[in-house]
Amino acid sequence: MGYTLVENLFIQPTPAGCYYALSTPAKSPERLLLRALLHQNPTPALDLDSLRSWSTLDDPEQGLSLLHRAQSLRWVQGFHEPRQCPDQPLETILPRLLHSFSNQGKALLADHQGFYLASSGFPHEVAEELSALSADLANLHERRVGVLQHNMGLNSSAFAIVDAAGNSRLGFWPLYIGELRFVLVINGMPHLNHPDFVTLTWLLSRRYT
Repeated sequence: MGYTLVENLFIQPTPAGCYYALSTPAKSPERLLLRALLHQNPTPALDLDSLRSWSTLDDPEQGLSLLHRAQSLRWVQGFHEPRQCPDQPLETILPRLLHSFSNQGKALLADHQGFYLASSGFPHEVAEELSALSADLANLHERRVGVLQHNMGLNSSAFAIVDAAGNSRLGFWPLYIGELRFVLVINGMPHLNHPDFVTLTWLLSRRYT
């Protein structure tokens, strides 16, 4: 099947594409494409040469097929104007972004050592304890990833404390940025399908890779 690029579009991952790209350190052609896009600023124009560079595929048809697959899975989106990554300091912008990921406005971002970079809605002492817990859970998952993913086919690395109906009351969502692991901790119903999630992962990708 032949594919044709739509001209005059600027490409960026969707919230779902960002989560797929960064929820595991595993590599795949789709993840490499999405991660490459998260390194760009502003959102780049879509053309064959750029697609070949982002996908690491020399064959143009393979690159177009990869892009078509990402588009069909709603992992990429196109805009008629380029978008700029915010240039505010992380400590300034992160609390506002985190607030939008929870229906209760309570979320934090922790690093691999269990220290939080920013928090919204949590008292300081609670944020410290949840950050430490996030590192414990992420380390537990990495030790048991064989049985969870390979034996049981559970490809998610997220953990949650759920209510009797199975709804998340407190969720822990690892994000792998380059060689680093962060954990997004969300109290209440998570709202990751939000434009601010693209901004968060864009900022982190440009800052830490």
